[in-house]
Amino acid sequence: MKRRNFLKACLIGGTTIALGKTNKGWASGSFEGYPEAMGVLVDTTRCIGCRSCEAACNKEQKLPEPDTSFDDPSVFEHDRRPTSKAYTVVNRYQKEQPSGPVYRKVQCNHCNEPACLTSCFVNAYTKTKEGAVIYNSKVCVGCRNCMIACPFNVPGYDYDSATNPIVKKCILCYDTRLKYGKPPACVEICPQEALTFGHRADLIKLAHERIRATPDRYVDHVYGEKEVGGTSWLYLAPVGFDKLGFDTTLSNDPIISNVKDFLGMVPMVLSIWPALFSGIHLLAKHEEQGGHGHDTDSNQEDTKP
Repeated sequence: MKRRNFLKACLIGGTTIALGKTNKGWASGSFEGYPEAMGVLVDTTRCIGCRSCEAACNKEQKLPEPDTSFDDPSVFEHDRRPTSKAYTVVNRYQKEQPSGPVYRKVQCNHCNEPACLTSCFVNAYTKTKEGAVIYNSKVCVGCRNCMIACPFNVPGYDYDSATNPIVKKCILCYDTRLKYGKPPACVEICPQEALTFGHRADLIKLAHERIRATPDRYVDHVYGEKEVGGTSWLYLAPVGFDKLGFDTTLSNDPIISNVKDFLGMVPMVLSIWPALFSGIHLLAKHEEQGGHGHDTDSNQEDTKP
């Protein structure tokens, strides 16, 4: 790459962020999700902590074997979060209660208005019409804005080198299942039917029907229905969601407004550093033809950039 092209990449990146005129992702501030988007309803009252979903995800996404086997209960001794080697994890709560422990599955929630997408100035993320939030490493420059912006602290990074970052997270099995109308591997494997796959609108109705039918079994709230503009993953619980590690301080407004505030507060970091990183990244990958890792083409006609 010529020095002129390098400087041009830096200038464009810096100007774009500094002026707040990012790619099409910013336009998603008024986006409210696709009406026919799919989702998953998690009924924590049915989950037994078998971690079959973790094993199914590991196999479907061809992830490395975990350090601790899927049948080892010692993992429940501390809270875990998704990583570049585990796109979903199950945590245990309320273990001292007479009614027994409550288990919660954690993964990317696939927001209707994803903060990772709106904070990405190179358009590496896409919200598909099926509801999945997917990622394209070919254009990612490793700025990690998405990690800062995500209200659920989900995106994980896997670095082959300092200049070749790759985001790793749940994509709802988009490439292998979702776009073909199949449920995610974790849903299909669940022996307790704690996970229900379907259209998000139908799942919200189902969730409220369960609450009305057995009010003593659930708290009267569907987590993910309205939080940060709504998510594709929805939850039912027998106790307050704050007792299960959920952030109950999130507003119903999309996180995009908070992301914009953040970008405005740290212009030096988000205008100069990502731009320089972009140039370095482009130089490092000059000889490479296309990215690698957890890629999904984000230039589809039926998806939202």
